Amino acid sequence: MTDVGIEIAGDMQIPQQKQKSGTGLEFLQIPQLPLSNIGYPQAHEWIEHRKANIRPWSMFLNTSNIRPPPSLPRLSKRIMRNIEYFQSNYLFVFVGLVIYCLITSPLLLLAVAASLGTCYKVSQRHAKQELTIFNHKLTLAQVYSLVGICSLPIFYLVGAGAALFWVLGVSWFLITLHAAFYNIDSILCPGEDELNSLVMQEISKCGTAFSLYFRDEVRTIDFVIVWDEYNVEAQTYRCTEYRRVFEKNLEKEGLQLEYEQAEPNGLHFIKIHAPREVLRRYAEILKLRLPMKELPTVLIPESRSNALIKEVNSLFKRIMKKYYVDQTIFPTMRHNFTAVYSRDKEYLFSLDSPNFFTAATRARIVQFILDRTRFTETKDDDFAFGIERLISEKAYIAAYPLHDGDLQAPDSMRYLLYKEWACLKKCLHYQPLDYIKEYFGVKIGLYFAWLGFYTHMLIPASIVGLLCFIYSCATLYSNEPSEDVCNGKGIIQMCPLCDHFCGYWDLKETCLHARITYLFDNPSTVFFSIFMSLWATLFLELWKRYSAEITHRWDLTGLDAQEEHPRPQYLARLAHIKKKSLNIITNTEEPKVPFWKMRVPATILSFSVVLLLIAIAMAAVLGVVLYRMSVLTALSVYGHPMVTSYAILFTTATAASINLCCIIVFNWVYVWLAEYLTEIELLRTQTEFDDSLTLKIYLLEFVNYYASIFYIAFFKGKFVGYPGNYNRFFEYRQEECGPGGCLMELCIQLSIIMIGKQAMNTILEMLFPLFYKWLNTLKVHVGMKTKDGQKKVTTRKYLQWIKDYKLVDWGPRSLFPEYLEMVLQYGFVTIFVAAFPLAPFFALLNNVFEMRLDAKKLLTMYRRPVGQRVTDIGIWFRILDSISKLSVITNAFIIAFTSNFIPRLVYRITVSDNYSLEGFLDHSLSKFNTSDLKNGTEPFLPSHEQVEICRYPDYREPPESPNKYQYTIMFWHVLAARLAFIVVFENVVALVMIFVRWCIPDIHPKLRDKIRRETYITNEIIIQQEALRARESSTNDVETNQHITLNENTNRWNRVIRNSLSNSEFDLEVHGSPVSPTSTHSRVGPAAL
Repeated sequence: MTDVGIEIAGDMQIPQQKQKSGTGLEFLQIPQLPLSNIGYPQAHEWIEHRKANIRPWSMFLNTSNIRPPPSLPRLSKRIMRNIEYFQSNYLFVFVGLVIYCLITSPLLLLAVAASLGTCYKVSQRHAKQELTIFNHKLTLAQVYSLVGICSLPIFYLVGAGAALFWVLGVSWFLITLHAAFYNIDSILCPGEDELNSLVMQEISKCGTAFSLYFRDEVRTIDFVIVWDEYNVEAQTYRCTEYRRVFEKNLEKEGLQLEYEQAEPNGLHFIKIHAPREVLRRYAEILKLRLPMKELPTVLIPESRSNALIKEVNSLFKRIMKKYYVDQTIFPTMRHNFTAVYSRDKEYLFSLDSPNFFTAATRARIVQFILDRTRFTETKDDDFAFGIERLISEKAYIAAYPLHDGDLQAPDSMRYLLYKEWACLKKCLHYQPLDYIKEYFGVKIGLYFAWLGFYTHMLIPASIVGLLCFIYSCATLYSNEPSEDVCNGKGIIQMCPLCDHFCGYWDLKETCLHARITYLFDNPSTVFFSIFMSLWATLFLELWKRYSAEITHRWDLTGLDAQEEHPRPQYLARLAHIKKKSLNIITNTEEPKVPFWKMRVPATILSFSVVLLLIAIAMAAVLGVVLYRMSVLTALSVYGHPMVTSYAILFTTATAASINLCCIIVFNWVYVWLAEYLTEIELLRTQTEFDDSLTLKIYLLEFVNYYASIFYIAFFKGKFVGYPGNYNRFFEYRQEECGPGGCLMELCIQLSIIMIGKQAMNTILEMLFPLFYKWLNTLKVHVGMKTKDGQKKVTTRKYLQWIKDYKLVDWGPRSLFPEYLEMVLQYGFVTIFVAAFPLAPFFALLNNVFEMRLDAKKLLTMYRRPVGQRVTDIGIWFRILDSISKLSVITNAFIIAFTSNFIPRLVYRITVSDNYSLEGFLDHSLSKFNTSDLKNGTEPFLPSHEQVEICRYPDYREPPESPNKYQYTIMFWHVLAARLAFIVVFENVVALVMIFVRWCIPDIHPKLRDKIRRETYITNEIIIQQEALRARESSTNDVETNQHITLNENTNRWNRVIRNSLSNSEFDLEVHGSPVSPTSTHSRVGPAAL
């Protein structure tokens, strides 16, 4: 053990260079990746290090070591060990696949060579003279960014996207396959195992002093900030001054800093500790609710319930005991009564408790200070503050709190959550929400609470959907219209589906189409649509009740968004405004935003740009439709059988590719513009900012994802006209549906988008963090020596701040894509459920694994996020409510206009003699004389020239009628029935939804009484503590106490007369516990359960 050395002491090295001014075009900078911090010497050293660490290829390809993994847990462990051991070999496999792809794609090889040559020429010219655009000098990185942006169209045309996906897919498959089946235990050198064991013993012997504490083993590490001395921009005089001033201001705020020695890779770690005095001061500023002292005379009230209800609940718990949270591992948390912390009321709180300020609270306070500390000594730049700005300026590269231990440390909460919550074997178990909230904060805890509740609510919807689908399968061969299509007598010649190269065709060719359409177009569809509308209402109402229980249990009841502190960016934009206004909630003066000069123009601009982007997205969908029509028309000119046979397939594939490219480009533009527009709206708090940004992005994403589906559901094939007189769009014939309508195509589109998108998102959600984690790990290992300093480096890499640096940063809006994915899924489940009744079932399957994969991703791939205090899921609830209301309208229109439910119902009532569908197929097809086809549109094949009458789906007069090809009276009857169905369906469902909402209160009456009772008990605790303090003080100085009491009583009654107090505040004043004049809102909150 004496050979393994650990060196921690060291000073921060600050290189001095000249200041480098900004260019003003920083937006052209490539987003910083961990790999971009690697300099040219490091890159050369890294390549040499990779070469030196290549394992023998005979060992790598030895088939005798191929063994299947014994179990699923061992599989993941084997994959990670193989990737770590053979990482250089895997890297060369990846490089080999890239070279192979370039060799087999000459155009792509030329494009890559041209791009690299351009970058080389530009770098040579930049060394002589810097490029200038609009009087702004560009850095070399920005020039490379411009070259890359200009090269994107060329790469797209030569197929770089397909090549990239092929290389990534094949390399991922080969590497995962080899890592899963290669038995690393049979060839691992004993010396390496011994070294690793020695390292782990050394770390365990050192305890948490090296990982979670300062060198004195007393002060905890509450935050870590990192900078890289090998980064060119970090070495500039400007960034060096930023760091010096910023760290000096942090120490002025009372924070304690400890500098680690520079790592061989150039990383400098600075540990931050918040002393007790800083925590007390900022706990009062942030109005944190903290636990009060316990009094033995005060008992927590127990809820009373009927004996029968208790017995039923006990029986249910015994049945579900296997799936509940294991109380031996996660015991039920005992929640104390809490109050808003105040330093002048410290005698109410248990300050001596070692966990009074938890690790999450300490990290949140330090984050609050880091976000608001200036890094310049002058006041010229109003925005010269905050760690985020410093990271964007490359002065620092990371800032994060530490996890409480390693994934192999059994005494850490991270280990328990990883083993008992993030494990796929526990996917059917309940979640330990209280412990999730304690570790990750309220915001992430609420997300998992909502996701778990939503997944549970999908169970009844999935069961009903499966029953409807089983009913459809059971009655498939008893459906008369589809049987007439498949087994009808004679040949029914249908009119061509396109001009010129589409011929006449037999209706029996659509037998499979007709049967599949019936699976989703039958009477059970109407019942399931009504059920899902009621389910959506019930889901939202029950979530409100469950959310009230969660917020009460986590002590969030009564939390007001106005109590949040203003965003520093908001105050910086209003720094020039001298007019102030009093915030009646916080009783502080804040800048007053001019309504007409700033607020209204920003809102109008934001609203206008969002509408413009929505119009552009809809225009893109229209453009794809026009593209399909124009390509079909262009290909019909050739008339070659090979061309005509693949025309529709080629058109569909290329149109889908264009649509995908539009979605990707629009997504990138949407996020960038939405953040800018939200910033200029001058929103005061972070909650308001996040809600506004969320609404903008969701509206744009809604149009982006649902526009094509809405087109198929409500517009495709509805306005095509009839043979001989088609309604053309820009001289192109519109797309048509099959004889059974577009419902089957809509169902296929929904299933592909929903199932495929969810599967792809799940894969990408795991691969991208894994890729970024690998890049961070690569940065840590760069510069490490392989001979003299191997043991020293191997030991230091186990330090917690280094291990956490390897993980991916959890951004302030990292939960947004998680919510967005689920809310988009909720739209598929509710808005179009009439076309795809299996949507709830597939959503349930996805969510069961989504919860555990999200948990595993948070615990293994991301740095520990700073906890945020929120009361609910924010604007997402309003979005869900709007989707539920929209689903009633869309399902009514899908049943009425997209499906054949109404025409069949009208036929049964008005035409059929025995209330059956016998003869419905012939009744729904109109006749057309082929001699009425216009020149240039008739089929060109000679075999089809003898057809005189063709059929098409519509209600029109036959060719021998005086009003030929005009709408029949049946068309108007069906149209009236469709409109009547929409009115009846929407009103009936709306009335039932209103009734359900009226029957289910937002807060359970027992919970409301419990909150009132606990509020009363909290006030009693305060009164008793005041009385106890008064008695202790009276024994020391009776006269002084009487004088103070007299003055306090006078001040108290002055506050009662002057302020508008609530009932609880009035009781506190009367009973002798004055409300602080600096805060007029209720300062005590109900305790959790």
